[in-house]
Amino acid sequence: MIPEQHINFHVPQELNASVPPERRGVKRDHVKMMVLDRKTGKNTHDQFYNLDQHLNPGDLIVLNNSRTIPAVLSASLKRSFLTVDPKVEIRLAHRKGDNIWDVLIVSEKAKTGDILYFSDYLQAVIMPIDINKPLQTIVFPQNGHELLNSIYKLGEPVRYEYIHTPWNLDYYQTVYASYPGSIEMPSAGRAFTWELLFKLQKKGIRIAYLQLHTGLSYFLDDKWTMNPSENQEEYEIPESTMQSFLQTKAEGGRVIAVGTTVVRALETAVFNQNLKGWTNLYIHSDYKLKAADGIITGLHEPEASHLDMLSAFVNPRCLIRSYKDAILKNYLWHEFGDMNLII
Repeated sequence: MIPEQHINFHVPQELNASVPPERRGVKRDHVKMMVLDRKTGKNTHDQFYNLDQHLNPGDLIVLNNSRTIPAVLSASLKRSFLTVDPKVEIRLAHRKGDNIWDVLIVSEKAKTGDILYFSDYLQAVIMPIDINKPLQTIVFPQNGHELLNSIYKLGEPVRYEYIHTPWNLDYYQTVYASYPGSIEMPSAGRAFTWELLFKLQKKGIRIAYLQLHTGLSYFLDDKWTMNPSENQEEYEIPESTMQSFLQTKAEGGRVIAVGTTVVRALETAVFNQNLKGWTNLYIHSDYKLKAADGIITGLHEPEASHLDMLSAFVNPRCLIRSYKDAILKNYLWHEFGDMNLII
């Protein structure tokens, strides 16, 4: 039985980071970092650039190198060559095949068989609509790199109400992102720079990568709430990463997952012995972690399912106490905010 979670607190509006650190005069890796001890529940405060001082030679850092795509598109809605709605917002949610996507259609006029006209070179047909679900399926005539190139030309990155400026897509990428597919940035890795990664390697800390393509987490209407176990995301773990993982475990090192996406991918792979596939794993306080010994993550909203996962690493009471301390010390929340190391 999955326990009810009661992780609640209030984040003042001014602590919602609406501006990337670089535009605040702060280097990516010089944001604040709260370090939370899994055993004692106590926290200390540092800068992310000093991450190497909290890790040991032989530890392994696993990063998600999925690249964020500009998933918000604008289309006209056409039916039998007539325009039904001249401007409809489409948010890509999950890639289901080379040319098949589940999407959020921000219009009540859409019907099965309608054509979404994005541009002269990109259209899509709406498959049978299910009014009881927030997401609908569309099919593009293009696929693969051709489709991705069109999306990159036309789309904008997903941004939520606390971000007031339409920042360029580059601000929503990690420096090592290389496999396009994430709808929302795997933001736990945003604070890493190549300089910091080299510093970690120089100390003898291993670095490895996997891919988990994040989906759309909010459907713009509070009536649509997604149970964490309904959140299906595609992942792939290279054989070399799994070998580094096994070697680290065998030698007594710690596996540090960068982000909840990496935790989900690793724990899923260890459980089902598959290095690629889809995961809907929901990790909570009663879940016994098998792969990850620590996590690097941002600061999450009250009652978010990400906090349920963090409760698998550390006692929820200690987590709440630390979050309240972070609020007092003016830590910033969300993808452009500060960091949390739980180890």
